[in-house]
Amino acid sequence: MPVPIKSTISSKTTIDVLIPAIEKDLSTLPHVIDAVRKQVKHPLGKIMIVAPNRPRMRKLCRRKGCSFVNENTVLPITKKNIRYRSKKWERSGWLFQQLLKMSGDTLSSAKYFLAIDADTVLIRPHAFRTGGRTLFYCRNWSQPEYFKTYKKLLGKKAASPSSFVTHYMLFENAKLRQLKRTIASKHGMSWHAAILKKMDRTKQFAFSEFETYGNFLYAQNPGGLALRKALNKSLSTDIARVTPKRIKTLAKKYRSISFHKRKGYTRK
Repeated sequence: MPVPIKSTISSKTTIDVLIPAIEKDLSTLPHVIDAVRKQVKHPLGKIMIVAPNRPRMRKLCRRKGCSFVNENTVLPITKKNIRYRSKKWERSGWLFQQLLKMSGDTLSSAKYFLAIDADTVLIRPHAFRTGGRTLFYCRNWSQPEYFKTYKKLLGKKAASPSSFVTHYMLFENAKLRQLKRTIASKHGMSWHAAILKKMDRTKQFAFSEFETYGNFLYAQNPGGLALRKALNKSLSTDIARVTPKRIKTLAKKYRSISFHKRKGYTRK
């Protein structure tokens, strides 16, 4: 297992930022953007909000100085082409957002981009490149179906001892393209078609972009990754109720806080 490294929390590597969002994220999204600018210790290129083409979303992007990207222009498919639901749950949009993150290499003009969920606020300084390695913030549990789908897609078991599903991740464009080419070549179809075909869509949590990319890199070069504990705290309260004083207290123990327990938007 890679040994976590200690260093000054800063990096000279310029990164772009990609945040997939929908209208019900508008309460948290401004806080997510502000926290990225405050807590990400890299020179920032573009902050791209990939979202439905709605006036309120465009207005927020203008107000926050972010680039708006119409989510329906990124992939050959849209949410309407994804049928991932049961009588009890609807996950088509959740899966579509994962595919949008995996398309970040087509949107980013930097070598790296940070993908972060629109309901997760960083409350401590973060750097994602140090000592020639990428930092991954990890947790010690995951969904078993993520690994089943990974094996179907890549032909091997996921090898990392930790889970990469922690609501934000730095992608290297060249390695992301390599992952997608590998999946496409192995299955004789586009990478996104292969994901839709190989995942078990009767299961509520059947694919993870973070788990797939992280384990793909780990399998290639474990020493090229530095793993740190995610220390994410899930809050069920409204973000407006979380005072600066409470955030300061939470930051003593956690790196980030998430507001994904709202109905219909559980992010695992």
